[in-house]
Amino acid sequence: MLKINDEYVNKVKHWFSGYVEIFKNGDDDLLQNTILKEKHTKEVCKNILIIGQQLNLNNNELNFANIIALFHDVGRFEQYAHYRTFADNKSENHAELGVKILKEKKVLSQLDESTQSLILRAISYHNRFAVPEEETEKCIFFSKLLRDADKLDIWRVVTDYYLNNNGKKNKTIELSLPDTNNFSEEVYQDIINYRLVDIKHLKNLNDFKLLQMGWVFDVNFKPTFKLLQERNYLEMIYQVLPKSEKTEKVYSIIQSFLEGKIN
Repeated sequence: MLKINDEYVNKVKHWFSGYVEIFKNGDDDLLQNTILKEKHTKEVCKNILIIGQQLNLNNNELNFANIIALFHDVGRFEQYAHYRTFADNKSENHAELGVKILKEKKVLSQLDESTQSLILRAISYHNRFAVPEEETEKCIFFSKLLRDADKLDIWRVVTDYYLNNNGKKNKTIELSLPDTNNFSEEVYQDIINYRLVDIKHLKNLNDFKLLQMGWVFDVNFKPTFKLLQERNYLEMIYQVLPKSEKTEKVYSIIQSFLEGKIN
């Protein structure tokens, strides 16, 4: 991996800011969701540096991590402008779209090919069900680091929305799912069996909330588990679920799992 200095990180941050500005010239809906994703990107950059520092990464590794966080959702802006959704299954894979944009615009052209490839692979894996096991150790490490930082901020976005939306619906955050009282047995079974929820099982917004709680099974690093506990995101999601024996069981399983990973 090529040495990446602070100056280069500042240069690509400048490019990113300019690129995002293009999408702020549309209607209010596009503007709102562009700002949402721009803030998300900045927070994922902060998260990845916090986790990386606690894992004792050196400055070069932290700069590399910062770049993959900066560009992990670069495809989201074009995706929303074109399709008016963040649902990949209703548009196209935003990670692959981001890789395509970075290649077309030659954003990483100053880096050597192996470093470019590592960045693009980490970005392309960030939204997959799992990181390919046949990848290099370095790629797996940084991909998992990105996935942790990304999840932490998605938890921030959704909990803020669930608790503070004042009745204003954002169908892009809710993936246009119906807000009905129940939840699916398949989703419940995934969680009580310590499995990531299969997105195909989602039938309503409560299913989506349970899926978000179940992401805890795909967290990779102890500092991330600690941040998750400190920020209380799982309890916040539990608060906005219908109360029943099943949701209590889900919450109990998830909290025990989290505490086990920390202790």
